[in-house]
Amino acid sequence: MSKKILKQNIKVYLIWFLAVIILTACGSTEIPVYQETGKNVVCEETQSTASVQLSEEPTVSDTSELNTEEETTETEIQLMMVGDNLLHMGIVRTGKQSDGSYNYDFLFEGITDFLAEAEIKMINQETIFGGNALGFSGYPAFNSPTEVGDAIVKAGFNVVLHASNHAADKNLGGLLHCVEYWKQYPEVTIVGIHGEGESPIRILTIEGIDFAILNYTYGPNLETMPASVKGHLDMLCDYDEVTGKINFTKLHPQVLEDIAEAKELADVVIVCPHWGTEYTTKPSAYQQQFALQMTEAGADVIIGTHPHVVQPVEWIEAQNGNRALCYYSLGNYVSTQKKPLCMLEAVAWINFKVTEEGVTITEEDTGVFPMVCHYTAGPVRLDSVYLLEEYTEEQAQSHGILSYGGVALDWGELQDWSREVFGEFVLSVE
Repeated sequence: MSKKILKQNIKVYLIWFLAVIILTACGSTEIPVYQETGKNVVCEETQSTASVQLSEEPTVSDTSELNTEEETTETEIQLMMVGDNLLHMGIVRTGKQSDGSYNYDFLFEGITDFLAEAEIKMINQETIFGGNALGFSGYPAFNSPTEVGDAIVKAGFNVVLHASNHAADKNLGGLLHCVEYWKQYPEVTIVGIHGEGESPIRILTIEGIDFAILNYTYGPNLETMPASVKGHLDMLCDYDEVTGKINFTKLHPQVLEDIAEAKELADVVIVCPHWGTEYTTKPSAYQQQFALQMTEAGADVIIGTHPHVVQPVEWIEAQNGNRALCYYSLGNYVSTQKKPLCMLEAVAWINFKVTEEGVTITEEDTGVFPMVCHYTAGPVRLDSVYLLEEYTEEQAQSHGILSYGGVALDWGELQDWSREVFGEFVLSVE
């Protein structure tokens, strides 16, 4: 007999002897039967309902072999995203300090609670960081301070989307400067623009769950795709490889190929298209068509930007059984535009539940938090963003859009627009 078997027999005899003593002390005359189940030893009575559980005081030397009942673990991962960080010159000047430097930490003071709560924190950086040496500019050819990027990182964002119609405002040089700038922040995932030959698919891993994030734009504010920008800006719409002419009514085949590949690489696929008709609260037929195609290809979440106004949220179900949650447009995050509807925006909020069966979206905890962008005038400066549910009539009456844009911001209209566009997807912090 081997030493290992001998030791095991001695341990069993000792356990049996100890149990008999305990039972005798308790006045029981029943002899327990010991069964080895799995990795632990369980004591059961043959006739009496009383039992002795010895696993609380393990007598075996290797406690790792004791079978403790595993509880089913469930975790939650929250995603938040804001819309277009549209840096008009009034906002650029708001960040200028008395010593001539620039600081933009104030941009995100109104959403610190959301940033603290979420694990995935996304922003659409509408304007390019083409290089401070070029000087700062607003519409129509933007160039924004890199200090805005510093503030994005400091605020805690870990995903920055850059595929917009303004990505090539400073040509290829500005785009590549932006790519190079972000390399100092490897903790931030940059999507939509990249160096030559790099994959458009980015993987963000949170608590062991892989999220694939893709970002595409309909175009670079041109009818044709510049040859120099090809391979650096991820395109939503198809274009002629020879002439560069963009077909704004056709989804680029590469988008569907990327989604299919991402589906193999990740647990969740998030696609962020820069699309739609500006200043229109209803998605276009092409947005709906593209969303369906992306859902069929394997997208789980679609979050859109570009129209500068909010658009609805809905679940899309494809004929192949795939299902995706689609936010057609979150509107602007910050801007100094002159249309009242542009002041209403949304924070997308998605609650992912992770179980042994996989990742699902908790629908009752998923939707949007309506927000309001507030700026002052004389001169135009950004104040902050506010939750719509906390925004007051007095604030609306003092909004700088009245003197700067010549129109009043009506508090009641903000409430109506939010209900009409978002419906049951409106969430509340209360």
